Amino acid sequence: MNRRMLLTVGALAGLAGAGLAWWRLQPGEADLAGFWDQHFPTPEGGRLALASLRGRPLLVNFWATWCPPCVEELPLLDRFYTENKANGWQLLGLAVDQPDPVKRFLARAPVSFPVGMAGLAGVDLTRQLGNAAGGLPFSVVFGADGRLLHRKIGQVQAGDLAAWRTT
Repeated sequence: MNRRMLLTVGALAGLAGAGLAWWRLQPGEADLAGFWDQHFPTPEGGRLALASLRGRPLLVNFWATWCPPCVEELPLLDRFYTENKANGWQLLGLAVDQPDPVKRFLARAPVSFPVGMAGLAGVDLTRQLGNAAGGLPFSVVFGADGRLLHRKIGQVQAGDLAAWRTT
């Protein structure tokens, strides 16, 4: 084969690989069956019912104390919640973690939005919501009608929040 043919074959192979990687990293379909029926314990010892959050826009953020990007995005999420709760926005942090580390973390770095303890079952819940890899952080946005509008695997940025706020 000549050099041009080798470059063409290499470029096509690279595009095919990139396409496969893109396809594999896309979030899967969400399965909302039973989602709104769930309850989570809170770090303070209470219980939080997802059904109580239905009817207004809701951002759910799955995080853990051992996840650096999760911890890094919490102040941004807290600011978003503080600035937008008067406009009907709700935010729920679901900790994919053990209660004691979450309690210690929140004592040092409190947030103004509610936090529920999803534990390791939270990974399964992220998969149910379309996060096939089960990676953290993972965020989902629900409309006031309960429909899933947006998903993000990875750290939330200010631009994501600005885009979501207008939906």
